[in-house]
Amino acid sequence: MNPDTLTSNNEKLVTYIQSILEALGEDPNREGLKKTPERFLKSLSSLTSGYNKSAKAVINGATFEVPYSEMVVVKNIEVYSLCEHHLLPFFGKCHVGYLPRGRIVGLSKIPRIVEVFARRLQVQERLTSQISECLMEHLNPFGVGVVVEAYHLCMMMRGVEKQNSYALTSSLLGHFRTASTRKEFFDLIK
Repeated sequence: MNPDTLTSNNEKLVTYIQSILEALGEDPNREGLKKTPERFLKSLSSLTSGYNKSAKAVINGATFEVPYSEMVVVKNIEVYSLCEHHLLPFFGKCHVGYLPRGRIVGLSKIPRIVEVFARRLQVQERLTSQISECLMEHLNPFGVGVVVEAYHLCMMMRGVEKQNSYALTSSLLGHFRTASTRKEFFDLIK
């Protein structure tokens, strides 16, 4: 989904959303629903804004040559995304670590990279891999570790309706696949 398409087809999409409201037995002209189609499109555009961004543009050259070779970890990054199967939100935390190979990235860029991929229609497994692969590509570190833990409204509000279950996914690349580095990373994000 491209948010630019939402804007260019706004009138047509408003009509579709009004039709959906009618199919549900609602009156799209009642006071509380009059502006719902426009609000929904604005919300959807924001929730899928990652399609209009690239990690390269977000990093914007903010990598620096620094002789630092210990693990860098940014944890508890808030994640909000939309499940591509049900168009319902999933949300939680993302933890990112990497082992620099003489180059570091500005710390604020890591949550921004997470956001680029989270603000798309997603599955948590792909989101986790995209973040780690992006950092490997743009930083060329010795390794990257990414863990995402998220609650899925598609499991909480419908279907199995399990309120306290969450999904945990990881992507470990390079040295993060060795037992000692893996252990250090998981100890740091506890």
